[in-house]
Amino acid sequence: MTDMKAEEKGLLMVYTGNGKGKTTAALGMSVRAVGYDWKVLIIQFIKGSWKYGELDGLKRLAPNVELEVMGEGFVGIIDDNKSFETHRAAARKAVENALEKIKSGRYRLVILDELNVAVTLGLVTPEELEQIIDSKPEKLHLLITGRGATRGLIERADLVTEMTEIKHPFQKGIMAQRGVDF
Repeated sequence: MTDMKAEEKGLLMVYTGNGKGKTTAALGMSVRAVGYDWKVLIIQFIKGSWKYGELDGLKRLAPNVELEVMGEGFVGIIDDNKSFETHRAAARKAVENALEKIKSGRYRLVILDELNVAVTLGLVTPEELEQIIDSKPEKLHLLITGRGATRGLIERADLVTEMTEIKHPFQKGIMAQRGVDF
């Protein structure tokens, strides 16, 4: 145990797993942080082409919460007709942005939404992930979301929560619901 107070140590946190709710839980943490007047930055690595309720909801938390949607949308599914290189270029830009903002000292909490998926898809390299983690100042809380967290990230993290799907409405043919799923 160190002499550092718990609130002075920035944590590396991971929300992963195949269950629903990783981004939603991260957004809940941002609401908690705003309650303490923290500055929060959320960078979305994959999402980008669809309309989500959180986009408008988070605007209501400004100026404490900043959301930067940097992805080109979901890769290789549904309506994606963009090249892998287009997605990779957007991810590179998101990595550069994350590094700059993490080092800036302006934020108490940075959420890198769907970064794990970007690594799994090869849009972000494991080396870039390590670079992001290594850039974290001591007092910054860094939360990385998305299914498929790497073993290395899990080992380095202070907190790892795995969302496990037990049951999902899609299994009954119920499509995604506004306000619940998007």
